[in-house]
Amino acid sequence: MNITRRAMGALLLAALAGLSLPAAAQQRLRFGHAHSETDSQHLAALEFAKKVKARTQGAIEIQVFANNQLGNDNTMIAGVRGGTIDMETSGNPFFTGMAPKLNVLDLPYQFDNAEQAYKVLDGPIGRGLLGELETHGLKGLAFWEVGFRSLANSRRPVLRAEDIKGLKLRTTPNPAHIKAFQLMGASPQPMPFGEVYAALESKAIDGHENPPTLMLSSKMNEVQNYLSLTRHAYTALIVVMNKAKFDALKPEYQQVLLQEAAAAAKLQRELNTKGEASALVQLKAGGMQIVDNPDMSSVRDLVRRETRKQFAEKNGDELLKAIDAQR
Repeated sequence: MNITRRAMGALLLAALAGLSLPAAAQQRLRFGHAHSETDSQHLAALEFAKKVKARTQGAIEIQVFANNQLGNDNTMIAGVRGGTIDMETSGNPFFTGMAPKLNVLDLPYQFDNAEQAYKVLDGPIGRGLLGELETHGLKGLAFWEVGFRSLANSRRPVLRAEDIKGLKLRTTPNPAHIKAFQLMGASPQPMPFGEVYAALESKAIDGHENPPTLMLSSKMNEVQNYLSLTRHAYTALIVVMNKAKFDALKPEYQQVLLQEAAAAAKLQRELNTKGEASALVQLKAGGMQIVDNPDMSSVRDLVRRETRKQFAEKNGDELLKAIDAQR
């Protein structure tokens, strides 16, 4: 049977029409973070990617890169701003240079407990703070968490505030963290997280301050002898996306990203809560001496007062009052 070219074309179009095609062309987004594949950040990022792919029927696929594969915190943030990286998550202090009001979240003893922190981060205060990033080419999707920070070092147990004097400690670049440790007589050394293990191993610094879960996933017990559960400050993580790429998405896809980033935040916080007790057991088994209840009362009021004063002088006290009202 002879079939004309026009008929062949019609048959081909009919066959293609019967195929099951995605609603839109697949878009791959690269998502980087600084921590290990066993850390809650990575597990939450994988779940986030899974849910986004399912809800967009494969139109958006997020590829997660752990362990600084896309660069350290500062490099990844610059990459997202410039559009060479699509998404990343870093601790709040790495964003405060461009958006100083975010410093309010990192003030020592700012939050009495995790519930208060979540109420602030997930509510109008948090949304307003994420909005501060938009003029810098970043869309803040959600606050995840690093958690409450405690102090580890290789020189001596920290039982009280005076034991901190003279220690060289890695801190975040947050001015309040730096000021707090200066008030306690320590020598704060800001640096990206990816450089901390090597600096501890080489004795370039004596210690650092992070949540126990992060110390475990980063194997800090291999280069640190002492851990004191000071819980002196809470640190949020910010999940950001290149704003131009976010704005170019369909509105329904934008909502999927925002909703699933918020859902992943809850998952990651749950993982941290469940994992802290286990982390302490494993850190102790790995050789760390743990001080459960160090006496920090002698400096708490001083550190809190001075760092809040420093923040208010630059940014006013409205945010401080708003956060206090959430207690």
